[in-house]
Amino acid sequence: MFSTESLVLQIGYALLIAALLARTPQRMRLLIAASAVVLLLRAALLVSDPATIGWMALLLALWLVMLWSDRTREGKIHFTDEEEAMRTAFLSALPRSAARQFIDQGLWLNGAPGEVLTREGEPAANLYYLLSGEACATHRGQQVGACRGGDLVGEATILSADPATATVTLRTPARFWCASSPVVRRFLDDHEGLRSAIERSLSNALKEKLRAANLAIAGSSG
Repeated sequence: MFSTESLVLQIGYALLIAALLARTPQRMRLLIAASAVVLLLRAALLVSDPATIGWMALLLALWLVMLWSDRTREGKIHFTDEEEAMRTAFLSALPRSAARQFIDQGLWLNGAPGEVLTREGEPAANLYYLLSGEACATHRGQQVGACRGGDLVGEATILSADPATATVTLRTPARFWCASSPVVRRFLDDHEGLRSAIERSLSNALKEKLRAANLAIAGSSG
């Protein structure tokens, strides 16, 4: 059986291992700080180890400085009205700095009626965020849905290499953010800590769109 002192030590080590497995830098730092707290309490209350107390106190002080620095830097990041609408729509789960990096992968463009964003049966070349305007989605020549301000277009290709299930064509003048699929995939590959949050947002948008499309297809078949 472990003694209390030994058990607390093992908990501290376990938190350090968990920190190495964390998927985001913020979570890693938090787990390291938790480990430092556990080891500090052990050194102060159970074994009276001044050296460990000093090192763990220094580690916690550094964590607090980094936390304050991150908060200050996050507060200085600004978004235009267009970018803020996009961030709120599907990047709200990300830190402001991460949302800033993701938005910077693309460009804001104006689209004209009749412009095709994705073609059925072909992988989407770009990921779009439709800020304003409307687009129609057709499958085998039948309209199966519509896209409006706040919708993503082409997110299925970001999550997989499958061809687009519908052709999406602008019906009205539109303003949208556009990033090439290879650039977005490369960004996700290079930012593993952000990948799960971004993919979750894209997946949620895709599920809602597929649900609406399936209902429309079922209605037209009926």
